[in-house]
Amino acid sequence: MDAHRLLIFRQIAHSGSIAGAARSLGWTQPAVSQHLRHLERQVGMALVLRRPRGIQLTEAGALLLGHADAIATRLHAAGDDLNALAQLREGTVRLAAFPSASAALVPAAISLLAQRHPGMDVRLREAEPPEALSLLAAGEVDLAMTFTHAGEHPADHPGLVRTVLGEDPVRLVLPPSHPQAHATSPGRPVDLRLLSEDRWIAGCERCTANLLQACQGAGFAPDIRHSTDDYVVTQALIARDLGIGLLPQLALDAFRNPGVTVRAAAGLRPRALHLIHHREADHIPAVRSAVRAIHDTASPPPPGSS
Repeated sequence: MDAHRLLIFRQIAHSGSIAGAARSLGWTQPAVSQHLRHLERQVGMALVLRRPRGIQLTEAGALLLGHADAIATRLHAAGDDLNALAQLREGTVRLAAFPSASAALVPAAISLLAQRHPGMDVRLREAEPPEALSLLAAGEVDLAMTFTHAGEHPADHPGLVRTVLGEDPVRLVLPPSHPQAHATSPGRPVDLRLLSEDRWIAGCERCTANLLQACQGAGFAPDIRHSTDDYVVTQALIARDLGIGLLPQLALDAFRNPGVTVRAAAGLRPRALHLIHHREADHIPAVRSAVRAIHDTASPPPPGSS
């Protein structure tokens, strides 16, 4: 099987059309079509179905795309290794991370990586977990930092390695005038059942699902008045006594409005933080160094350890 044609097929699959692949490659559309026909003759079956608005992968095409993605990752590893030898640098790492991690965790990790490997080039792309996984699968990033809420099971993706970075507690955020802001000692969790009559501010789709689940567990459906996935906006609304909400600790570490009160709430379980990459990326020195720095930032080693 011709590896060059396999990579051309990969470009067709990710572009969604032969015309899109031709534009990305800087080739003519007939040239791309010819390579695809040669590859289909080699494998002995159709890889794509031509549609009016592009192409659709056949079962064989979807299977082959997974191998093509793996080959592209290994080629990226080879290029980084050779480039590091030729230019005496560590290479480039492309990281996708969700907003609160991008604000609170990633800058510290990039800073640590810069101290350890001054030649390292890290490119951050902010993306919610579903989009980050899509970018990783398409080979547009090398690492994806994601999260899952309690009870949410991450989907298994063949060829991807998922490691747990740690836990991110979910907090109850109230205006200082709220009856539960100072009703009990700061260390004692607030009972969610006491908040059944409140107006709520919801977040992203998955965060809203977690809010609904938590309130359902407390025996009520929340009265959601506002929805925003911006934790700065959420706190601004709460500070004006326009509702209450749930925010992860990472978001509060990134920005804390002085006009809100943060409390623990009974029954709120932390979300899990994950770092995901292609198995083949373990062979890329830059990716290995970035993974180590992110893990050390999320869970610092004990004092005195190497």
